Amino acid sequence: MSTVTSTSSTSPGMVPAGARIPPLQSGDRLSRDEFERRYRAMPEKIKCELIKGVVYVTPPPVSDEGHSHPHTRFITWLGTYEAYTPGVAAGDNGTVRLDADSEPQPDATLRILPQYGGQSRTSEDDFVEGAPEFVAEIAASSASYDLHDKLDAYRRNGVREYVVWRTWDRVLDWFQLQNGQFVRQLPDGQGLMKSSVFPGLWLDPSALLSGDQALVLQVLQQGLGTAEHQEFVASLAKKK
Repeated sequence: MSTVTSTSSTSPGMVPAGARIPPLQSGDRLSRDEFERRYRAMPEKIKCELIKGVVYVTPPPVSDEGHSHPHTRFITWLGTYEAYTPGVAAGDNGTVRLDADSEPQPDATLRILPQYGGQSRTSEDDFVEGAPEFVAEIAASSASYDLHDKLDAYRRNGVREYVVWRTWDRVLDWFQLQNGQFVRQLPDGQGLMKSSVFPGLWLDPSALLSGDQALVLQVLQQGLGTAEHQEFVASLAKKK
């Protein structure tokens, strides 16, 4: 009986015709093309990511307060900002072709669209390619790879702001890219965190962590009403 062997460096074009597609497993080391080939063959509702050449598989179930509900509140915040800011687009759990070794599926993104001067683009097969300006992840704790390998992959590819909501720790980590390094940001004198890339994107972290979504959106509306946000919207319109 003959056997077929494969290695992590095998590209789709080198796979023998009729060979079964191996399932993705955490720890696999693959090229991005091979990762995508195997991902397409995986069952639905299984989230897989490629971070610096290493596969991470996150199977269901997804807990409510540990992920699902916080995720919804965060997306509501970003989606509201998009509604008042033509030229930007929020994303929910979409695949990002970050580089040749990393293809994450971040919980949330906020992009300046390419036709408005953004740094990412949309591929012909409708995937985001390159680094979104703003990326957010919902993680359980500081032990998560969101604050380690994934953070480094986002940093080296030029994600300009990165937020990790550690749900069990009840902590929000907000990083801004400065001189090639992620620098942790602290709330200002009013207890607010404000985006340096998206003027008017204001957040009351205490309100978010306590579940006061009405206050979260009230503070965001204050940011959307500033002259800085109006100037940002006008500057985007000029770039189109």
